[in-house]
Amino acid sequence: MSAYDIVLKSREKGRPTAAKYIKNIVEDFLELHGDRRYADDRAIIGGIGYVAGRPVTVLGIEKGEDTNDKIAHNFGCAHPEGYRKAVRLMKEAEKFHRPVLCFVDTSGAYCGIGAEERGQSEAIANSILEMIRLKTPALSVIIGEGGSGGALGLCAADEVWITETSTYSVISPEGCASILWKDSGKVAEAAERLHLTAQELLKLGAVERVIEEKGFSTEFYEGLKADIAAFFAKKCTESGDELIAARYARFRKF
Repeated sequence: MSAYDIVLKSREKGRPTAAKYIKNIVEDFLELHGDRRYADDRAIIGGIGYVAGRPVTVLGIEKGEDTNDKIAHNFGCAHPEGYRKAVRLMKEAEKFHRPVLCFVDTSGAYCGIGAEERGQSEAIANSILEMIRLKTPALSVIIGEGGSGGALGLCAADEVWITETSTYSVISPEGCASILWKDSGKVAEAAERLHLTAQELLKLGAVERVIEEKGFSTEFYEGLKADIAAFFAKKCTESGDELIAARYARFRKF
């Protein structure tokens, strides 16, 4: 597949959303709501549960499945209160020594006037900052689109994994083509030049693992669950200072 074919695949109707990953991987999930400042942003699902018996805090950018569900979750485009809710839950996880697991699928953070008025850029920047200095393990898994700062706000983790037909990029190919060439017909070329596919990102060191999707079968979810459990088992042996130092080094090398 070409890079743009993979972009289209990452947006495909019927692709499993964050809610489905949580249902298949996280046991006894209890959703928690609100940023304690303004509102509850349903574009980001947050809560607590268990992965292979280990308590975890889970965050997922949720696009929704049918039309009504997509509208309810704002098509996975989070507002500032979504990122502030995420920070609240990450800090709670740190307090109770729970690892943080993020499922990321967004075309980007919401760019409406209200979001800007309520400090969208500050909220994303603060989410990145607080995630980098968490004294508890954190893992981000890109499961569809990893778009712009909207994705990066939940990807400042110890490691970032990506499924094989997902993307991760500073901008969409459409946005890139319109800015660089003022020509929407160059979208496929933009996709190639952005190096946004899983294999390209692995070569660049922007992600640590590419996950084979296996048709999103039961085997896929069971395998991913086991890998996540093994990752947290290893990382939970490290001190908070060790985690922060390694995380900082990971991002500085970019």
